[in-house]
Formats: sequence, structure tokens, C-alpha cells
Amino acid sequence: MEQYGPQEKICARTHAEKYRAPGETFMDFVYRFSGATSDDENHRLAMKSIIANQRYLPAGRSQRAVGGVHAVTAVNCFVSGTIEDSTDGIFDRLKEAFKTMRMGGGIGYDFSTIRYRGAMIKSQGQPASGAVSFMGPYDAMCKTVASAGNRRGAMMAVLRSDHPDIEEFVRIKSDLSKLTGFNISVGVLDSLMAAVKKGGATDLLFEGKSVSTVDARALWDLIMRTTWDYAEPGVLFLDTINRMNNLYYCEHIAATNPCGEQPLPPYGACLLGSHNAVKYVKRSGGKTNIDYEQLMADIPNVIRATDNIIDLTQYPLEQQQLEQQNKRRMGIGFAGLANAIEACGHPYASEAYIRTQNKMMKTLMNEAYRASALLAKEKGSFPLFDKEKYLDGNFVKQLDPKVRDLISQYGIRNSHLTSMAPTGTIAFSADNISGGIEPVFALEQDRIMNMPEGPIKVRVKDYGWREFGVKAKCADELTPMEHVSVLVAAQKYVDSAVSKTCNIGDDATFEEFKKVYMAAYDGGAKGCTTFRAAGKRFGILTKVEQPADEPQGESCTFDPQTGARSCSD
Repeated sequence: MEQYGPQEKICARTHAEKYRAPGETFMDFVYRFSGATSDDENHRLAMKSIIANQRYLPAGRSQRAVGGVHAVTAVNCFVSGTIEDSTDGIFDRLKEAFKTMRMGGGIGYDFSTIRYRGAMIKSQGQPASGAVSFMGPYDAMCKTVASAGNRRGAMMAVLRSDHPDIEEFVRIKSDLSKLTGFNISVGVLDSLMAAVKKGGATDLLFEGKSVSTVDARALWDLIMRTTWDYAEPGVLFLDTINRMNNLYYCEHIAATNPCGEQPLPPYGACLLGSHNAVKYVKRSGGKTNIDYEQLMADIPNVIRATDNIIDLTQYPLEQQQLEQQNKRRMGIGFAGLANAIEACGHPYASEAYIRTQNKMMKTLMNEAYRASALLAKEKGSFPLFDKEKYLDGNFVKQLDPKVRDLISQYGIRNSHLTSMAPTGTIAFSADNISGGIEPVFALEQDRIMNMPEGPIKVRVKDYGWREFGVKAKCADELTPMEHVSVLVAAQKYVDSAVSKTCNIGDDATFEEFKKVYMAAYDGGAKGCTTFRAAGKRFGILTKVEQPADEPQGESCTFDPQTGARSCSD
């Protein structure tokens, strides 16, 4: 008898705890999801097969919300409306953020619109406290909201690299007790990167007027030194994001969702999901390959189902619903990519690995756009579609000519279609496959799981090691530039962005570290995040040292709730 759903006990329990109602079986979930998202019986049966066999993993919000009875949004992530530089503007957005997080949505904010510390408030005759000070109330709100589905609140704070408070913003995470509800990222502009390369000064501005001038390389070094120590701030390349945006003609993007894979406009929303690459691994005649035929057959069904969710789900705010239904954004990517490609015999970041990744990503890109164009023929294009301007977009120009012809003929249903999310919990609940485009963390690892009875420590094996017998090239065995090579290669085929952490080994120098970010920028990445185990923060995953035969040995764990670190044999 064929078994469906996760087979590892802790993974099966995780799926039940996070994404299903009490007493709901995995197959109950499959019937619920496929029934709610289908257009007809053929579509329902196709989605039933895809979801039951875990060839596609809807994002966690969607798995829990779609077809369910609870007031939880199926949309993973949002970006706040523009924060106006006034008391009402700041706290109106705070109230909206509370409503959004209460329904389970993560939020990104651009705080660059708030005046800088020391600027005079004419109506009060006193100096402003600055952009960073107003992040505090948002941080406190995040900590008090019990996010739906046992999910901790997630937020991203962005400040432009030319804001006068940028140095204060960069330094804030040097104190590990501050803004703990936020990830933070600097919105780096081309003007700063040009000045860093050339040398010289760069202006700090507010409302288009120069407030002060700083040395560009000194500012860049401050950003780099802080993330070298604390893994934050991340870096978003805002001009690249807007230059490559399909909707360059009707929106401006200043922030992203909390993990950075979704650059979004004010009130922007996005539905995420990932094809499970390990389920497309085909072994025949002593060879292991990717089953592109099955992948190409699944993509149109997934696009159709995800498009339906846009109209099915509840939105915390009317502005978010209007924004989403006017553009019909989604972000479909992969999980388990490292497991799948390494099963084909290609070590992570090798030339053969990147060639295979490129083929898989290009297939997803073109087939998703093809499916959306054909869906537009049936249901109509997204309301803000402008054929000439859309086809003139820098990303859309990369599509296969036949796909562009379909868009020219029929329009397109969804403004954006691809994204590479980190897929942390959904990857774990699919039997601990590798996350997104990340390499395997370890062949065996300890993980802190937040369960109803409290945090528990579990030891789990990598899917590729357990199922394929593949000893992966793990994250800390890669050079920083190998990490970057995978990031920039993936970004070429992704219309939104790629969530990827570039691990930095203990032997890397600070100068080598800085080259990672410059290589990401020059390679066309929309952002870059690094993690250095020798830095001043710990991760929630800890590698178990492995001898050549069987993984075992001392392990250490970090509890993200309490900050406590413990080690045992």
C-alpha cells in the first residue's frame, strides 16, 4: 500500500502541529486543499496527486488556511503601506500591522520615510527622535501578537542607504536585546555602490535634500563589519530590484517580506509555494536524472490552483486584497534542490550542479509564464496588465520567444510567478529535505522544535543521506564564492528574489567577506545575507560531527526563544 505524506515521525508530527486542524489526517488535508483550489474534477484529481505525493509544497500559511475554518490568511507575506512622517501615519500603519500579524502574515516595512534624528518638527518646535526610535513600538507589537498556527511573528525593517539615520540603524543589532522581532536590511542604492568602487563621499538625504555627507567606503565598511559580527543587517539592492521589476511601470518597491525573497510595493502581498525537487528525481538503468516531463505537467496545475487562492483567501486589510487582486502576484520556487541535484551526481556549486539548476529554474520560469498566459486566455489578465510595457520589462525579455508570443496574444494572469523562499518548516515537514536552494546543513543535525508542550530537541538526518545515500557537500564545506555563484545563477530565472544565506568559514578574512557582497551585486542578485559561525550569534541548527561511516558525536543546541545554549555528548 502506497504511503502518503511525511514518513519520519518528527516530520509528520510537525506537519500535523503546524498545518492541520486537530484530528485532521494528512489525507484529510490533501482532500481539503485540492478540493478548495480546483476548477473542475480533472484539476482536483491532478492537485490531489501532486499534494498527496508532496511534489508541490504550498507555503505554510496556505497549507493551514486553504479550505479551513479559521480566520487565517493563506498569504505568507506582506509589505506595509507607506509610513507617512506623522504621528497618525506611523501609528495607523502600526494598527494595520497588528491586524495583519494577528491573521498570520509576516510584514516588511520601509522606515526611510520617517524624518531623521535631530530634524526639527516645526509644529512642536523640537527635534525628531528619528526613524529607528519608531521601530520600537512595532517590535513590541510583534512580541505581543500570538501569530496563528504556532508561528512566531516575522517582520523586516528596511532603511535606505542614503537615509541620515543609516549609521544608527546599522548598529542597532549590535545589541542582541533590541528589535528582536525584526530582521533588518539596508536598502542599498546604486549610488552607494558606485561611490564604494570609486572612492569618495556620498550624500545622506531626506525628502531629496542633502543633510550630510559621509565617506562611502567607511559607511560600507560599517555595514559589512556589523553583519560580519551579527549576521545583520542584510543587504537589499533596491535599484536592481526596481530595474528588474515586471511592474516597473506602475509601482515602486522599497521593502521586502521578512526573508527577503519577495520585494513588494506598499500593501503588496504574495502567495508562496515550492516544487519538491526530490520527488522529481528519477532512477532508471543505473542513471539518476530529473523528470522534467512530470515537472512540466505539474506546473500548470499548481499555477491554476495558486491563482484561485488569491480570490479564496481572507486578507487582513482591504488595501492588501485590492493590491493582490489587481496584480495577482505569486512566488513559486523549489525546495530540496540540493538533495535532488546532488543525487544526480553533481556536488553543490560545481559547474554541473549550476548547469542542472539553471535547466530546472529555466523550466520552471518558462512553464509558469506559459501557464499564466494560457490562464489569461481563459480568465483574463491581471487588471494592471499593459502589454507593451510588460513585454518591455527587463525580466520578461528573458523568456523564451514562444512564451512571449503567448503573452502578446493572450496577456498574462499573474504579474509575477517565481520566487525562491527558504522553505524552512515546509522542507522539514517533507522529511527534512534541503531548504530552497540552500546546501545541506549537515548529514545529521540537532534541531530545536517549538511544540505545544514547549521546545524539544530532535536529531534528524538529511533526506539525501537517508534516502539516496548521498554524502552532500555541506554548507560549511563551501567557499563563500561558491555560495554566491549559486545565488546569482538562480536569480537570473526568478522574477521576485532569492532567499539564500552565504556561509562564511572561520578562515575567511574580512576583505574576502566584503567581496561576497560585491560579487552578489555585480552578479545581479537582489539581496545578500551571510552567516558566520564564528560571529557573535548562534543558529538554531547545529551540526553533528561525522566520521566517515556513521554520523554521531557531540552536539550543541541553541534555543531561539530563551537564547540558552547547551551541549551534550
